[in-house]
Amino acid sequence: MTTLLTGATGHVGANLLRALSARGERVRAMVMPNADVAPLGGLAAEVVEGDVRDRAAVDRAVAGCERVFHVAARVQTVRGRERELYETNVLGTRNVLDACKKHNARVVVTSSLGAVGHNPDRPSTEEDGFNPFEHHLPYEASKAWVEHECLKAAVEDLHVVIAVSTAVLGPNDYGPSRMGRVILDFSNRKLSAYIPGGFEFVSAQDLAEGHMLAMDKGRPGQRYIFSTSFLSVDDLMSMLESMTKQPRPKRLSPTVMMGLAHVSTFVLNRVAPERPQRFTPDAVRLLQMQRRADCSKARNELGYAPTSLESAVRAAYEDFVRRGLTPART
Repeated sequence: MTTLLTGATGHVGANLLRALSARGERVRAMVMPNADVAPLGGLAAEVVEGDVRDRAAVDRAVAGCERVFHVAARVQTVRGRERELYETNVLGTRNVLDACKKHNARVVVTSSLGAVGHNPDRPSTEEDGFNPFEHHLPYEASKAWVEHECLKAAVEDLHVVIAVSTAVLGPNDYGPSRMGRVILDFSNRKLSAYIPGGFEFVSAQDLAEGHMLAMDKGRPGQRYIFSTSFLSVDDLMSMLESMTKQPRPKRLSPTVMMGLAHVSTFVLNRVAPERPQRFTPDAVRLLQMQRRADCSKARNELGYAPTSLESAVRAAYEDFVRRGLTPART
């Protein structure tokens, strides 16, 4: 059995690739043309180049595979380049689903908690629908449309399951991701301030396990939320203080940070649009929402058993140390 993994060089994909390889699966890793394959870590995977926006390339990658994990996506935390976001996330997913129908492959598609409806009075569940009339990032809206494509394919009898990811923490973060940059900047004394708040996080290890459970046991047309636990920013700072032996930065009020975020985002979007931005107005808003998620459905139907966020943060930090991006401190 050959398993295709799209987005193999991303944070989620790199950890899923290791989990699949550890259980002896033969994996075909689809990566962007000329991509840095360091995240693959020399694993015995068949590497094929291709862009999910290219229908022919996707068809070639899926051919001969019985199972597909579609993880590839454009992750965008600021506004702009929405057309590319739509083409990659929505139309790219449509290409993968069409190829899976053609070649009779089962598929698990990675989604986001941002595509799940939010209720401030309780944790979100799979039953909470996306409200298009609320304020959303373009990335969140794209993932809602990704799920729509999956449900269309399910109606046409494709075995497709949706794996809903919360914010990811863990090793093999070569981007690095937004949270990876927080860990790195904290350790390197480059994080000047933070704001209180929190979000639902998932260990990269737990998310990889969740994807495999969704493939093995998930019901077609269903979505499953994978989370490890809610984590406040204050608790994250405490973890990082203990691990890195560095003092935490200043704690600013959300009101002050929101004002700074509006100014910095306005400037950077014009003078350095490609520069990663951490504290955008949307990021501040998401932290203040303090979203929580209920993964009871994954526990009960799939046997999902989340581990520990502290171990995920430690694994991320130690991986950055191993790769020489921050010094080891004892």
